[in-house]
Amino acid sequence: MGKPTEEQLNQALQKAAEMREHGEDPDFMAKSLLNLNYRFGVWQKVVEATKRYLHSGQASTEHARLVSALREAERLEAEYEHEHERKEKE
Repeated sequence: MGKPTEEQLNQALQKAAEMREHGEDPDFMAKSLLNLNYRFGVWQKVVEATKRYLHSGQASTEHARLVSALREAERLEAEYEHEHERKEKE
């Protein structure tokens, strides 16, 4: 599977946002793309914080930033799971 160019990804995200705004997302593809793009960005921060931490020789400041990024990602995932479980019960 090929990776979309930055331009292609931006176009897809824009179209997904338009679909959601107009209520034209019967199979939840736009919702899924927007959600996954957001979550991907959060996890990218964890990856970057990890790289900086390792590159810094495990400096305490970089460790704190890594922990913060990881907590934010975990909070987001827990929030997503909680919402998913709530909707399954409805």
